[in-house]
Amino acid sequence: MPFPFSDRHIGPKNLEIIEMLSELGYSSLDQFSDNVVPKNIQISREETHAIEKTEVEVIKRLRELADKNKVFHSWIGMGYYGTNVPTVILRNIMENPGWYTQYTPYQAEISQGRLEALLNYQTMVTDLTGLPLANASLLDEGTAAAEAMIMFFNSTKNSEKKTYLVSDKCHPQTIDVLKTRAEPIGIKVVIDAVNEETLEDSVFGVLIQYPDTDGFIDDYSVICELAKANQSFVCMATDLLALTLLKPPGEMGADVAIGNSQRFGVPMGFGGPHAAFFATTDKFKRKIPGRIIGVSQDFNGNRALRMALQTREQHIRREKATSNICTAQVLLAIMSGMYAVYHGPEGIQNIGKRVNKHTQTLANSFLEAGHEVLHSSFFDTIRVTATVWKEKALAKKTNFRDFGDGSIGISLDETTTSEDLDQILSIFNIKRSIHSKESIPETLQRDSTYLEHPVFHKYRSETQMLRYMHILESKDLALNTSMIPLGSCTMKLNSTTEMVAVTWPEFGNIHPFSPDNQAQGYFELIDELNESLIEITGFDAISMQPNSGAQVQTRFRSPKALSILPIEGQYLCSFCHSPGKQA
Repeated sequence: MPFPFSDRHIGPKNLEIIEMLSELGYSSLDQFSDNVVPKNIQISREETHAIEKTEVEVIKRLRELADKNKVFHSWIGMGYYGTNVPTVILRNIMENPGWYTQYTPYQAEISQGRLEALLNYQTMVTDLTGLPLANASLLDEGTAAAEAMIMFFNSTKNSEKKTYLVSDKCHPQTIDVLKTRAEPIGIKVVIDAVNEETLEDSVFGVLIQYPDTDGFIDDYSVICELAKANQSFVCMATDLLALTLLKPPGEMGADVAIGNSQRFGVPMGFGGPHAAFFATTDKFKRKIPGRIIGVSQDFNGNRALRMALQTREQHIRREKATSNICTAQVLLAIMSGMYAVYHGPEGIQNIGKRVNKHTQTLANSFLEAGHEVLHSSFFDTIRVTATVWKEKALAKKTNFRDFGDGSIGISLDETTTSEDLDQILSIFNIKRSIHSKESIPETLQRDSTYLEHPVFHKYRSETQMLRYMHILESKDLALNTSMIPLGSCTMKLNSTTEMVAVTWPEFGNIHPFSPDNQAQGYFELIDELNESLIEITGFDAISMQPNSGAQVQTRFRSPKALSILPIEGQYLCSFCHSPGKQA
């Protein structure tokens, strides 16, 4: 009979367990547990152990769950987009234990490859945002926005300033996180249009989405000037691909730029995990959350990399910490950084231009057909009036963002083709326009350069890229070469059998805001895990809140375990800020 999955993945075999127990003077694990666990905390209940499965059976079960998900074309946007994962990165980083098993680079001398990859990521972020300093990633965009808010609040000298002004055109899931994180520390979050009237004396900071959740782009230089005069700070939630064409936040005077690097070669994966970015000015270099990779010298004077700054309470004395969240998504940040290395500045700019051109064509087609397009300035997202479309969209396996007021949002991405445009337009009985109109105002067109470092120009062929990644891999210690001495809560705890389904489109290409009936496999998987954890722990309910970079961000459906807030007709978990349906 084949070995059970647990025997392949989890350490000691039965004979080894018996030998260890015998050495300790016990005849069974139950006897050992009864002796070491105090009687007053032991749980007396019937044991209902699941039937052990082999690796083949586990894969079969994952395939059954995958088949219950429906992969539609999701043009929903809201910070999540289709992307083409370069196969050289997919196979040699995402699926390579030389990269996915190691994680936090606590020991610089055995982490030089990983540190260089993260330094590339930081360089990519600083170049595109136009700000001088970036960390090596955060958990996700919502928590990055919350960390900026808290950093601003702690940096404000005027104790009367307790209001955080958040644009009503930010993504709703980000707004939800800000409300949750603000309440315990006495911050008043005001959701409104950001202008001179709303920028009151009590405001210590501002959050603006650029491009906003409807797709509209504007120059916020004046807002940044007004905020500075008001002794307030400005954070701009932005999009890396958009910044290949748009004036960057740093050039507008923003203090912080945050966002999600998902569309740089990381599948949507039903909402995560993805690496958030956080860039800021030198003013906040001692207060920036997360970790920063810096260039230093070793004992012999050679170039060496290290974690120059760490702000999580796990890493330094608690009273000195400026952040207590998980402060990195290393594997996903490395994938996004390698995406920029592989494509280079001209490559990602061409991707951005193609996406914008397709969106211009789409907008003009709607206009010529008599539909209203709410904004004429946009990058990849338009909001248009539309009524009769739902049945056709369902028949063509297409998702749009339904605002519920007779308008919909359509966000295009790297995967969009001419055939996709025709299919989208056919749902509305519209012919594709042969004209296009510039959608980025001249004042917002980027004229500054980016990704000038040689690393973003050397590796264009697959073999060159393969060798570069292999050289970096060989500078690290990972589970494929040795046991890992530090950093236990990492990807190395996940077996190959558990991870193989991550790259399946039925799991990787599901948008987190897709209708519930398209993600039944995900829900069943989450519910099974939920029930198992409740049984194992004895608690009444379990939170699927992602509190570690090694955990997958998931949707949660039971309000019994977490408080929920209504957002745009759905319910968002106020902790993990992922969409779910009311139980």
